[in-house]
Amino acid sequence: MTETGSYKDTVNLPKTKFDMRANASKREPEIQKFWEENKIYDRLSQNNPGELFILHDGPPYANGSLHIGHALNKILKDIINRYQLLRGRKVRYVPGWDCHGLPIELKVLQNMKAAERQNLTPLQLRQKAKEFALNAVNEQRDSFKRYGVWGDWEHPYLTLTPEYEAAQIGVFGQMVLKGYIYRGLKPVHWSPSSKTALAEAELEYPEGHTSRSIYAAFPVTSLAEAVKPALSEFLPNLGVAIWTTTPWTIPGNLAVALNPELNYAVVEVTSSGEGLGFKYLIVAADLVERLSATLETPLSVKATVKGKDLEHSTYRHPLYDRESPIVIGGDYVTTESGTGLVHTAPGHGQEDYIVGQRYGLPILAPVDDNGNFTPEAGQFAGLNVLGDGNQAVIDALTIAGSLLKEEPYVHKYPYDWRTKKPTIFRATEQWFASVEGFRAEALKAIASVRWIPAQGENRITPMVADRSDWCISRQRSWGVPIPVFYDEASGEPLLNEETIAHVQAIIAEKGSDAWWELSVEELLPQTYRNNGRTYRKGTDTMDVWFDSGSSWASVLKQRPELHYPADMYLEGSDQHRGWFQSSLLTSVAVNNCAPYKTVLTHGFALDEQGRKMSKSLGNVVDPAIVIEGGKDQKKEPAYGADVLRLWVSSVDYTSDVRLGSNIIKQLVDIRNKIRNTAKNLLGNLHDFDPAKDAVPYEQLPQLDKYMLHRMTEVFQEVTEAFDSFQFFRFFQTVQNFCVVDLSNFYMDIAKDRLYISTPNALRRRSCQTVYWYALENLAKAIAPVLCHLAEDIWQYLPYHTPHKSVFESGWVQLQQNWHNPELATFWQQLREIRLDVNKVLEQARVEKMIGSSLEAKILLYISDAELLSAIKSLNASNSNGVDELRYLFITSLVELVDAPEKLQGSKYNLQADRWRIGVLQADGQKCDRCWNYSTHVGENAAHPLICERCVAALAGEF
Repeated sequence: MTETGSYKDTVNLPKTKFDMRANASKREPEIQKFWEENKIYDRLSQNNPGELFILHDGPPYANGSLHIGHALNKILKDIINRYQLLRGRKVRYVPGWDCHGLPIELKVLQNMKAAERQNLTPLQLRQKAKEFALNAVNEQRDSFKRYGVWGDWEHPYLTLTPEYEAAQIGVFGQMVLKGYIYRGLKPVHWSPSSKTALAEAELEYPEGHTSRSIYAAFPVTSLAEAVKPALSEFLPNLGVAIWTTTPWTIPGNLAVALNPELNYAVVEVTSSGEGLGFKYLIVAADLVERLSATLETPLSVKATVKGKDLEHSTYRHPLYDRESPIVIGGDYVTTESGTGLVHTAPGHGQEDYIVGQRYGLPILAPVDDNGNFTPEAGQFAGLNVLGDGNQAVIDALTIAGSLLKEEPYVHKYPYDWRTKKPTIFRATEQWFASVEGFRAEALKAIASVRWIPAQGENRITPMVADRSDWCISRQRSWGVPIPVFYDEASGEPLLNEETIAHVQAIIAEKGSDAWWELSVEELLPQTYRNNGRTYRKGTDTMDVWFDSGSSWASVLKQRPELHYPADMYLEGSDQHRGWFQSSLLTSVAVNNCAPYKTVLTHGFALDEQGRKMSKSLGNVVDPAIVIEGGKDQKKEPAYGADVLRLWVSSVDYTSDVRLGSNIIKQLVDIRNKIRNTAKNLLGNLHDFDPAKDAVPYEQLPQLDKYMLHRMTEVFQEVTEAFDSFQFFRFFQTVQNFCVVDLSNFYMDIAKDRLYISTPNALRRRSCQTVYWYALENLAKAIAPVLCHLAEDIWQYLPYHTPHKSVFESGWVQLQQNWHNPELATFWQQLREIRLDVNKVLEQARVEKMIGSSLEAKILLYISDAELLSAIKSLNASNSNGVDELRYLFITSLVELVDAPEKLQGSKYNLQADRWRIGVLQADGQKCDRCWNYSTHVGENAAHPLICERCVAALAGEF
């Protein structure tokens, strides 16, 4: 061989069919099909040797296409589940869907013509709602599967199935028997736009709501004995001043509440507004100055009394012929706003109701289901409280001389989360769960749970501690019925163990449609069919939070392959007031324990600027488009599910997370770097069989031992990241390992060993041994997140493995003797020297002194005697030239000099604390095979164009 270039066939170049391109839209579905056909998840979930791990799925709503929040949620769950499977646990994940309730009912009604809606029976509506929900389930299921989420997709739980509904009725029944369920007339959040009561979790509080707030005064008619001496002189021109943001509730006013500890002043209104019938007003003493400014009239204090002494004074309603008391309110009566006295309407507010109960006040709520005043409101009858009714009340107060001031007030106000319209507080007959009955146990249960992040406990605790009783009834058709009968004559409810069990058995067999299909007689137990009374069925359905909150009973306890309590619940942080809480309350009420051992919460997805995603802003990231691409694939390429999964692992999910096109491109770049690293590892193992070619640890050169030590650090960090659910640590560590440790360091150095040596040479096989360990552990470490890439790598392993799938191979495997901190300290210093060498080489390259680094000779002076000794022994101890500095620096020669003066004559001198570096052009000629420069090129007559190393390699000796 004498021709230039004829040695290329003697070089061991990488060989693999593993594609550098992800080609995800084609390859990922192929991998998913492989998993399905080989039943990988099924077999692992059944046959893994470890204990059961149950992450119980919070049911998404079966309503429309999935958004990026769904992707964040389901992928987080899947990362955890796949990690647990790799650790050998039996992971059984049952996906679920919330299928009842108003949102689905509204969608169905919106899709119908007005004439169709008018003639719709409850059963017809339910049938249409069921069809809508099941279609949505199928569509969403396909999307979740495309994300790579593993689970029992053939047997999900749906809240509309008979077995689920029956178990839910069972939970309700247990709570009835324990005395926790009652019917009462209480104010609840009422949605006129939906014509139903709503739970707190069904409300939202949009920014920028402006109410028409008013200051008004009611004429005092009598004074409590304690204040008569001080205040009698101000009658009959004395008014009690209140402030409200809901003028429409004034017709329901039955009291004015004050704070017993505050001082109250009688103030003189020196320049009263026209038509104002009061010379004197009672207000909180601390607010006199502020109210003077607000009412734009000087107020001068004439007398001061203690709040508690005003209790039992009375006033006359300005619009109706009734007297009402001044009462002591709770700590909600403050001087932060208003007048220090609170208008109290027991039919229109929770605190008002509680105070009213204490004083035996009636519950007056003269407002109907549509939000219109009833005849009970007199002159306002028929007007809508959120529209003309509000104005009419303000006008009436003005005419009565009672209005002091009106001004706009921007504040948080509850809206129906589905119709996006304001709600009202209105007393109606509803079914309630008495949280008071088991609140202490619920708070104990919260304290027994592990909350991730820890502040989750601080969020849910006050919510439960301060919660009023839970309104569980809804005035809708699409839901699970409250299985109650009413005596036609007395209106008394019939609800007991026998009736509930009878209805539960019917629903278990026929589903909840039976409540609408069967007659009262068929739904009643035999005992009640001919007892001389007639009954009617209740028409209320259960709050959907009661539906989903019963899933511990309907799924965890009902399916023998699962267990209760679940190991983990995982949802968005809004579920502290939603599913986490409804699940907790039902579970504690029935079984006195939390339904979960750990609760993990994540934030919401925002755009790259931290704004909420919305169609109007055009900043919505559609997971389907990220995966499959958009209409214009050049603008919106198909990146695949792994890029979304990588994003989920990269963010700190404990707060809100960001996503947009720039972030996606960065993630694609990182995914590609990991993929290219894997391709390099695979390609260089094409002729390696671990069973016979792996080099024992003792025979490995120092560099290889150091890399195995690095792997113990890297994969231990990855393991800890997954164990602590801090996936961003995994993301950073793996990315750093692939780019910094492998690509920029070890793989760079390894090329010479892998390509130039004899195929079976120790210096090559030892390097391949490290590659083998790195490849398999990298595939396993990324498998929970980059599940498709990990499997793709595994399918291209060039040697035999007993495991068909990466997920069958178990978690990363590290050996104890790899851990060598002392060696690592030395090699960390060498890596620092190498970085400085690279700086010098780059400078030489810029100045065109050299092209390739192999054209250089490095002069290295080490001032640290201990370090110098270690480096000398490194060079001397490796006769096969594995760890010599020249390979570390990828130069043709490295000369250790014993004095800094000997660097003179070299160029680009770099001075560090413990070393100095110079660069010269390499001596000798360029080898035609390895491209290193050597003074021995030409010495071998048979191979005059190559160096002594390559001559030895061709002879099988290097």
